[in-house]
Formats: sequence, structure tokens, C-alpha cells
Amino acid sequence: MTKIRVSVVGAKGRMGKSVCEAVENSENLELALTLDLGDSLDLISKENTDVVVEFTIPDTSFDNVQTLVKNKVDVVVGTTGWNSDKIASIESLLQEGQSVLIAPNFSISAVLLERFAKEAAPYFESVEVVEMHHPDKLDAPSGTARSTASSIAKARLEAGFSNDFLSGPDKTTKDELGTRGGKVDGIPVHAIRLRGLNAHELVLFGNPGEQMEIRQDSFTRESFMPGILKAIDYVSNSNNSGLIFGLDKIL
Repeated sequence: MTKIRVSVVGAKGRMGKSVCEAVENSENLELALTLDLGDSLDLISKENTDVVVEFTIPDTSFDNVQTLVKNKVDVVVGTTGWNSDKIASIESLLQEGQSVLIAPNFSISAVLLERFAKEAAPYFESVEVVEMHHPDKLDAPSGTARSTASSIAKARLEAGFSNDFLSGPDKTTKDELGTRGGKVDGIPVHAIRLRGLNAHELVLFGNPGEQMEIRQDSFTRESFMPGILKAIDYVSNSNNSGLIFGLDKIL
């Protein structure tokens, strides 16, 4: 059986190390190259790599993926910080048969949380999102929380909520310290950074006399590996091409 050759960019980071280990433990994958920040991506080509997994930092990820696409390899991106303009730019560079999959989160439970939250969103008067991570995380709010909030907002708009009431009623008139959180498409999002946490997300829904919470917890980086391996398998398939945003698109 021919193995899929996987190179990892960001291999010295915590997630990168976990990806390398998962690839090495997979029967149908072969770890080709391991690169870190500052290493030349021109070392990666179709001659030595089938799929690149990119886990670096938001400030460098866009340039990295541009280079990798120009090097004609398929790419799985786990770095957050992507917006619609960056996604469109990468999509315009893709050659025929080439694939790039970008996901805010590779945890299956996180993907399902967003799906369930989107389904629940039209049925509750109030909604807020809380994301909790370790203090070494560079960005806030997390890409997962941004994606969840956007999905909730879209579902509520489609259900007839106005822009003024996407998150529900709130009579707060003074919040000098910004304690009501930041707004993502009108939905309040709160980011917590605390030693002892890994990656966690909570969506709270409220109606008169009732409340519902949907929570997802990733206690170790092992929780992300099944999703990453599934993404590698997907983009390496010659029948799949184009840019995919979100692991949910391939589940």
C-alpha cells in the first residue's frame, strides 16, 4: 500500500508535535518533512510531499499557505485567524485538482457543538458564547468561537430576528470595562484564559423560565487528531478539490 506522505509546518509547536506523532502512528501515512517557523517552505514539493499540515501562528499562516499552494501540494490548515478575504485569495490560487482544507477546530465534539447550537439558535430569546483556553493561546476570541457565533447569528437572522436583537434583550447601558464581551456578528463572545484549561466552549441559551447549555471540552490535544487525520485523507483524495472551510463539510 502506498502511504500518503505528510509534511508538518509548525512541527515544534504543541499541536505540531501531536500531529507528527499521530502521522507516525497511522498505518497509511508517512511523515515526510518537519519544518518550523523560519524554515524555508521551498523544501516542500510534490516530489516529497502529498499533504502539508500547517499549524503555526495567525501572523504567518496566510503567507505559508500561499507558498504551499504555489508549491502544488495539498494543505490542511489548523491555524486560526482566517477571514473571508484571505480565504478567497487562497481559493483563487488553487490549481486544478488541488485541495486546501481550513478548519477553526478539528475536534469532532466542537464541530457537533456548532451544529447543535445552530439548530437551537432560532428557539431561544437570548444567547451568549464563552470560550475557555490555556493562557498560551495567542488570539482571542478563538476561531472556533468566532465560527460558532457566526453560525448562530446566521440562523437567527434566517429565523426573523432583527440585527438589534440577535443576542436577545440587554438593558445594560454602562460597561466601561467591556465585561459584556465582544460582539461577533451581533453575538456576545467572552474569552477566558486560565492556567489548567486546554480548549473548551460553552453556548448558553435562555428563554423565560428556562435555560439550555451546550458545552464541549477538549482535555488533551489527542482529541483533535481524528479530525486532522480525516482531513488529510480527504484532501489527498484525487476526487476532491477546491477550498473547504470547516471540518463539518467533510463529516
